[in-house]
Amino acid sequence: MGLLWWFSDQPATGMGLPHPWDKGAHFLAYGLLGFLLGVAFGDFRPALLLAALYGVVDEWHQSRVPGREAFGWDLVADFLGACLGARWGGRWGAPEAFRPWRRRPGGWPRR
Repeated sequence: MGLLWWFSDQPATGMGLPHPWDKGAHFLAYGLLGFLLGVAFGDFRPALLLAALYGVVDEWHQSRVPGREAFGWDLVADFLGACLGARWGGRWGAPEAFRPWRRRPGGWPRR
């Protein structure tokens, strides 16, 4: 998320990716974010929600940077990438031992 924020904070220099390749970059970046969040949460829904909300905040932030703009199609690419990444990441979620916020069906393990 910090790397995405840093990229969004760079003023426009005219050296950006041409259209439509920029949408592919959005899709891949948010796909990776969704995947990592899906693995961390072990569930599709919170990973997608957090990645999509971050996409909205990041586009708003980018609209405030001199020479940069925010586009609705960028948000669509962000959301679709996050959706696919979160779906894949949720399949390979972190083991139960690494998710202490999830209660086991049989109760908390005894130490």
